[in-house]
Amino acid sequence: MILATVFESGVSIQFYLIFATVLFVIGALGVMTRRNSIILLMCIELMLNAANLLLVAFSSYFGKADGQIFVFFIMVVAAAEATVGLSILVMAYRNARTVDVGIFNKLKG
Repeated sequence: MILATVFESGVSIQFYLIFATVLFVIGALGVMTRRNSIILLMCIELMLNAANLLLVAFSSYFGKADGQIFVFFIMVVAAAEATVGLSILVMAYRNARTVDVGIFNKLKG
């Protein structure tokens, strides 16, 4: 069966709502306050995972597999985003010897 048995263990949907909100807020605060580009990518992934957690929780709560299938596609896009983002960071580090986000201002024409 594709649906997870999340709610048979007694954990309510409110727990998942609060937990995903906390994860998303931590990721959003990290994106807004940090200057290290590797940490920025990790915070973006944290925000995506919070959204995925809610999709799986609601999918299991309503008994449909639509949300879990959508999560699969989000994970594929997130993997591609991480690959492209890390390759850009490697090239920026080779040229500027730093992973600070401020170096991307130098790339403007």
